[in-house]
Amino acid sequence: MAESSLFYYITDRTAFAPDEPTRRRCLLEKITEAARAEVDYIQLREKDLSTRELEYLACEAMRIIEKLRTGNRDLKTRLLINSRTDIALSVLADGVHLRSDDISPPKVRLLWRDAHARTAVGDEGHALQREPLIGISCHIPEDVPAAKTNRANFAVFAPVFEKKDAPGTKPTGLTQLREACKVDIPVLALGGITLANAPSCLDAGAAGIAAIRLFQENNVAEVLNSLRCCH
Repeated sequence: MAESSLFYYITDRTAFAPDEPTRRRCLLEKITEAARAEVDYIQLREKDLSTRELEYLACEAMRIIEKLRTGNRDLKTRLLINSRTDIALSVLADGVHLRSDDISPPKVRLLWRDAHARTAVGDEGHALQREPLIGISCHIPEDVPAAKTNRANFAVFAPVFEKKDAPGTKPTGLTQLREACKVDIPVLALGGITLANAPSCLDAGAAGIAAIRLFQENNVAEVLNSLRCCH
């Protein structure tokens, strides 16, 4: 696997602990760990939270990444907010991850540019990027050309393998992943990804790996090192 392969940590704080304060503390610690390990993208995907709660958590996550950027100007980790362009804008996140049935990437870009024109610098002194980073979920190969046409930065193709928490969900398999990866846009594999099967996704043409458990249940730096060494 080339150094340029992309890694995408998708959060799920509910897997950490039964009580909410511990969940949030553990999640922010994992975000810190993932950013220090320099995963390319982190998606804050806490869909059960209220708008206020999600905005607060996103603000805390962005504060962590900005602090790490202060100490490392070359830090490449970018924070995306799942579906909520409004929250991404309010916390000066790097972009959004869109569901397949979400608003379109062009609409996000229009909202982003309008917000950038109104206020380019946030309360803490860091600027809202003029162009958002946009990822989009795709579930069949035919979804991927639309992602490219709409100028998404990358597509996430899922579920490639069967997921433990959704055994009834039919996986797409490597054949469909290979078809999806023929489109000229980075395609990341998601769904049941492990250290054992990740190389097969990259061999199928995936530009990288997106995962929840793979990163959240393991030491992120060790996972990245293992993937780089085994392919």
